[in-house]
Formats: sequence, structure tokens, C-alpha cells
Amino acid sequence: MTQTLDHEPAIAEAPPTPPRRRFSRLAVRAGSIVAALVVWELLTAFDVDLWLHFDRLPTPVEVARDLGYQLGTAVYYQDLLDSLRRIVTGFALAAVFGIGLGTAIARSRGTSDVVQPLLEVLRPIPAIAMVPIAILLFPSNEQGIIFITFIAAFFPVVVSTRHAVRALPVVWEDAIRTMGGSRGRVLWNVVLPGALPGVFGGLSVGMGVSWICVISAEMISGEFGVGYRTWQAYTVVDYPGVIVGMLTIGLLGWVTSAAVELLGRRATRWLPRGENA
Repeated sequence: MTQTLDHEPAIAEAPPTPPRRRFSRLAVRAGSIVAALVVWELLTAFDVDLWLHFDRLPTPVEVARDLGYQLGTAVYYQDLLDSLRRIVTGFALAAVFGIGLGTAIARSRGTSDVVQPLLEVLRPIPAIAMVPIAILLFPSNEQGIIFITFIAAFFPVVVSTRHAVRALPVVWEDAIRTMGGSRGRVLWNVVLPGALPGVFGGLSVGMGVSWICVISAEMISGEFGVGYRTWQAYTVVDYPGVIVGMLTIGLLGWVTSAAVELLGRRATRWLPRGENA
């Protein structure tokens, strides 16, 4: 005799983090930044010159003063917008083509045989090494920098998508097929949702690599942007300006990577979460 369940068992969700524990974690994170600033101030204020030459670096106060000055100029915000536009454009193209091609390689033996050997030859080449090719191919530096950004994010997305799709249990697809599901139904209802955690892992990596390459490309062939402005500060021996540029790059990279991870958590909210997730 069998018993019919009226309701499917609900997935147990992790209890929310207590406010006191959350505040404690935030305090530890803020304290690590403050400690790093204090060490930086001490090393530069006392002109420590052991193996590393801290006597040549500007102090945090000098950097903060230069940052305050730049925040009052229109050029600073224009550089932010220019670099963000390049990142968003190149990364969006890499996400679309990377996810599509990675899925096709994993699902089609013919596509894999034709495309994967070429990708495996090109993948080890650093994206920044393609700057001369981009200069020759594209009619403007702007298009070349976006191409470098695209290439930087494209390969991590392709590889992560390919592995994520191939790692899906075969029984998922068989279950849909036995109920009359078409290939399109399997793709949209099984393959893509199941591969999303791995795909977003590749997107997160791709975003970080994109920032490294777009800043390098701006330094080499750019005419504006955060990377270009940072290199210009170095050429005129404006070391506080160099540190401000570096901190700006780090903040932009952190914000954009956090945005990708937040989008990934929203898209995979059906996954069980641990307390520290």
C-alpha cells in the first residue's frame, strides 16, 4: 500500500546570520583595512629602507589629499565612465558568445571537433599580448581595447560553461526526453539552469581578468580611461596620482565583480545556501 504525499518536502534554508555576528564580521573586515593603512603610514613616515624602498612611496595622507583633489575634477569621472564602458561592452559580448559557444561545444561533437582545437591554441596566449594585433585589425584604439577586454573574459567563460554543461547528470536529460521533451526544452529547462553555477564562476573570473587587460591596454594604446591616467601620472612623477589610480582600479574591479556574484546568487536562488555563503 502506497501513501501519496500532498506536498513535496521543502528545502531547508539556512538560518539568517545573527546581527551581532554580522557586525563582528564587518568589524574584522574594516579592521584589516585600517591595519593595512596604519602599517603603510608607519613604513612611509619613518622612511623604512630595508630591502623594499618605502621611503619612495607617498604616505596615505598624501594619497588622500590627491584623491580629494581628483574627486573635484570632471576628468576623474570621465575616466571612470570610459573604463566602465569598455568593460561592460567587452564583458557583455564575452558572456553572450562564451556561454553560447561553450554550450555548443559541450552538446555537439561536431562543434567540439571543429572549434575546440582552435580555442585550445589561442587560449594560452595572454590577452594583453594581442594588443599589437588589435592595433593592426581595428580602425580605432577604442575598438581594439574593447576587443582585448572581450578576449580576456571570453576564454574563462567558454571553459567554465563547457565543463559545467558536461558535468550535468545524464539522467536529468533522460527524464525530460522520456516525457516527450524536445531538444530545445532540454536546453532551456535542464542544461542552462543546471550549468548556471559553473557559468557564473567563469563570469566572475572573466570580470577580474578583463580589468587586468583593459587597464594594461589603456596604458599601452589608450587615450583616456583610468589606466591611461594612471600611466600619465607615473610619467610625470606624480606618485600619489599613481596610487589613486591603483585604488580606483581596485574599487571598480571589486564593485563589478560583486555585481556579477550578486546576479549569480539571484539567478541560482534555488540552490541550498550555507550560513557563510
